[in-house]
Amino acid sequence: MDEREQSMSTAMELIAGAGDSRSYCMEAIDSAKQGKFQEARAFIQSAVQAMVQTHEIQTELIRAEMEGNPLALSLLMVHAQDHLNLALIMRDIAEEFIVVYERLRELEVKEL
Repeated sequence: MDEREQSMSTAMELIAGAGDSRSYCMEAIDSAKQGKFQEARAFIQSAVQAMVQTHEIQTELIRAEMEGNPLALSLLMVHAQDHLNLALIMRDIAEEFIVVYERLRELEVKEL
């Protein structure tokens, strides 16, 4: 596999892993909205697990660059990094949504 193909393959791995993580985060928010807080937290754990390999790929890219072996920068790689950052932000937001929905549920129960 030449350098261009390797760069494209790596970028697609980043996009796929980040996409999986983001999807789990959206499932977590939906579960929390329905009051299924344990399920929501399980989706967050799945999101974290999906990001482990993705983060390892990113770390390896950084390590290679620091050693003087950078991967060719492309628009696709920039796009992949955007997906990775979005997934990380989505995880933080999903965790906050769970807390907010739990608090709303507590307030609703108190009103009854």
